[in-house]
Amino acid sequence: MNALTARTRFSVLDRSRTREGHSPGAALRDTVALAREVEALGYHRFWVSEHHGVPGVAGSAPTVLAAAVAAATRTLRVGTGGVMLPNHRPLVVAEQFGVLESLFPGRIDMGLGRSVGFTDGVRRALGRGKDDADDFAAQLAELLGWFEGTSPTGVRARPAEGLRVPPFVLAMDEGAEIAARAGLPMVIGDLRDRDRMRRGVDRYRDRFRPSAWAAEPYVVISGTVAVAATPEAARRLLVPEAWSMAYSRTHGSFPPLPPAEAVEGRTMTAKERGLYESGLAGHLAGTAEQVADELERVLKETAADEVLVTTSTYDRTALLDSYRRLASVVNP
Repeated sequence: MNALTARTRFSVLDRSRTREGHSPGAALRDTVALAREVEALGYHRFWVSEHHGVPGVAGSAPTVLAAAVAAATRTLRVGTGGVMLPNHRPLVVAEQFGVLESLFPGRIDMGLGRSVGFTDGVRRALGRGKDDADDFAAQLAELLGWFEGTSPTGVRARPAEGLRVPPFVLAMDEGAEIAARAGLPMVIGDLRDRDRMRRGVDRYRDRFRPSAWAAEPYVVISGTVAVAATPEAARRLLVPEAWSMAYSRTHGSFPPLPPAEAVEGRTMTAKERGLYESGLAGHLAGTAEQVADELERVLKETAADEVLVTTSTYDRTALLDSYRRLASVVNP
């Protein structure tokens, strides 16, 4: 086992991707089932995501889904990757996490992002605009204030006030600056753009200011990691997501995941083929030995404290096998 990998925590983010021929409800149940499996494999935390109006994603209410995951597990830390703060009032977010922490004390994480809806229609439905993301730093400060009891409104957030729910900032570019100034742990992706990731990590560490929430920087790097018996089998794990991304870029709609064999039999336009091949490139994918070596290289480059694995694919059996093989590398 490699030295840096041995010192690093490994966690899982499951985005509750829907699959062709399967219902959104099945995707949510798959997420809960996966959480039980990765808990048994020794992963540190399990997070769920927030998307609205996306045909290919069932996870639209992350705090509700986190409650189901926490109820189905015993020791795993559970949280959100993340709640998109510009979509919500900070008081309501504080109340939701206060309820989660009260129900599952010492196990809840509060991962927070600054994205708003992906399309104009979704943003209108949420009552939000693109500019709302610009207020993220202020929204973040207000949210933390509800836990600290410092709101100038005189209102008290029940049952959040006085609880300590660890906050994490999902960061790219200016998000790293916000995390650093707020003195919070940062989650940064993705593994395909190592130079950009390193720049964000360096900027975060250089500008980090200790806070009541974190005395020193804490870096979580995130991305797809696919492990299989052969490099070819690992690559096939990437095929459904790569096709869905390519389709979304050419058709404007993010679809459910198709089986790998269905994608491999499709005729693609030159543009689709280029986007598809690009979607397959740059991930950590291969045999356990290959992935172990690549992980060690990434950890040496970033000095990350934790890796958040975000792999999605059609074949849930192969996905679980990938997490099992990865666990044998990082948590033997």
